[in-house]
Amino acid sequence: MELQEYFENTSGTGILATASGSGEVDVAVYARPHFVDEQTLAFIMADRLSHRNLQSNPHAAYLFIEAGQGYQGKRLYLTKVAEETDAEKIEALRRRPSAQDCNGSSEARYLVHFRIDGVRPLVGDGQGK
Repeated sequence: MELQEYFENTSGTGILATASGSGEVDVAVYARPHFVDEQTLAFIMADRLSHRNLQSNPHAAYLFIEAGQGYQGKRLYLTKVAEETDAEKIEALRRRPSAQDCNGSSEARYLVHFRIDGVRPLVGDGQGK
């Protein structure tokens, strides 16, 4: 199953890990990624710690834990390659109402693009025995 198809058809919880240029780590719950092509994905991000960390360190990891019993999922190793602020494009990608629709907030949003550097299973190294 291709990665894009996997994320379209699998429910679970995603966690994005970033670190500042000085190595201070942050982890945050994130929705499933939006795929640009087979090697590029994007996340909609607010200007919070994860986004700020990416300004000085482009590397990140995304951990996805499948819903259900056991430890199934994927780990994606990512490098930021671009970001954009096109509000119409961001709204078109949203899977749920924006924060502005929910609570009147008009927080800035960014569509941050990442190159997929590696994919591993949630548990183990993916090399088998």
